[in-house]
Parts: sequence; structure tokens; C-alpha cells
Amino acid sequence: MPSRTNISGPKQCCPSCWQTWVYSYVTSRRRLIVNADDFGLDAGISRGIIAAHERGVVTSTSLMVRGRDAEQAVTQSHAFSALGLGLHLDLGEWAFRNGEWVPLYQVVPIDSPIAVSREVDRQLESFRELVGRDPTHIDSHQHVHQREPIRSAATRIAAEVGVPLRHETASIRYLGRFYGQTTEGEPIPDSISVAALLSIIETLPPGITELCCHPGYVKDTDHAEYPTMYSGEREMELSALCEPRVREAIAAGGIELCSFEHLRQEN
Repeated sequence: MPSRTNISGPKQCCPSCWQTWVYSYVTSRRRLIVNADDFGLDAGISRGIIAAHERGVVTSTSLMVRGRDAEQAVTQSHAFSALGLGLHLDLGEWAFRNGEWVPLYQVVPIDSPIAVSREVDRQLESFRELVGRDPTHIDSHQHVHQREPIRSAATRIAAEVGVPLRHETASIRYLGRFYGQTTEGEPIPDSISVAALLSIIETLPPGITELCCHPGYVKDTDHAEYPTMYSGEREMELSALCEPRVREAIAAGGIELCSFEHLRQEN
């Protein structure tokens, strides 16, 4: 909570007035977590996320512990202490084909509570082994934790660790419209343009917002080894996230860039 020494508030007021003003100040602040999913999926994606943090506005990322680049990605992240690192639960990926969703791969039967719970626990333990600490937050590939029984398993480990779970933490608003495909996988490049990102920033509401993104370099990605429906859009996202006008708009709007780790340290 801000103190009277570092913010300008009402002068010579009673404690009640001061508390009311502080509450108004805190809730009117605009704070933005820019979280990049799929860290560790492969080397190109990991490098893109690091670039979006180093040269752009990404403040946080979510690690896929099953990714072929997971270990190297963690090693790279050690050079960037300000980059928050959470767990991106990976239970599979699905693509929309001929009017229906079909699996590109599936880690465990997602309708089996026992199998899901064991896999979620295993991925949390893998994260701890790779990183040496708990994740700063938890989310999932393609948001599969929004359905049962994955939701219960993800909610359980988030509560055990004491970290935010995407979509399930009331104090953190999720914003997912910076994405280059429709629900059915049709390309919508205008959604990941610089103009789209500037529009998001200009209309950002008060409070804490998590903006999800998927930057990466894709030229060297082996999609046969690790199939994904989101590919060419990653470099477009990377370009927008590193555009100087984006950071300038954030500063001009008085928006504070932060990470889940920053929020934890404040509490």
C-alpha cells in the first residue's frame, strides 16, 4: 500500500478520509502483466519470448515443462531476473478440422480425473526440478483448465502453491483478444497488429490486467515433432510487442508494467 511519503494525497485530513483516498488510488491504478505462453515448447519460441521481454513489453512467461526446449529455456531465463516464470499446464492441443475439434496430441485422457490429477502433479514437480522454486502463476495450454476434471486439479495445485490461476483469480482480469486466430483457427492478422495492441492499451480499464500473448520465431520449428495450430502468427506478435510505440503508449497512459512475482512481493 502506498505511504504518505511517496504519493500526493489529501492534506490535513482525518484517517477515514485518507483511507478512502488510498483505496480510490489503488483501485484506479492501471497495471498490466504481459504474459507469453508456451515458453520451452521449442527453441524458436523460447528465443522469441526472451526477445519480447528484452526488447519489448513482455513481463512474464509460462513454461511448458514437456517442451523439448524446457531445460534450455529455464537456463536462458536466469539472465533475466525481471521475467516472471509460471507453469503452463500441457494436457494436449486440439485443432478445428472439418467442423470439429480433433487432437493434434494428447498427454493423458482429459476426462479421467485420476490421470489428469497425476499429470498435473507431475508437471508441477517437473517445474520445481527445472526451476528450483514454485511457479509465480499457473495457466494451461489452450485454456483446458476451464473444463473439468482439469479445472479441479489446477485449482487444487494453485491453492497449494498460493499463486494465481488464470480465469480463477478475481483480482486479475484476463485479456485474450491479442490473438491471431478465430476460435475455429481462421487467421485474423489485424488482431495482432501494432494498431490492435495500441487500442488495447488505450482502453485498458483500472485494476490489474493479464494480457496473454504468443510471440516466437518459427522458421526452425519442427511441427512434426511438436504439432501446434498457432505458427506464423507468432512472429507477427513478436514484432508488435517490440514496437517502440507500444511502450511509449504504456508510459503515456500511466500504466504500470508488472509481473505476478511483483504482485506477490507487494503482498
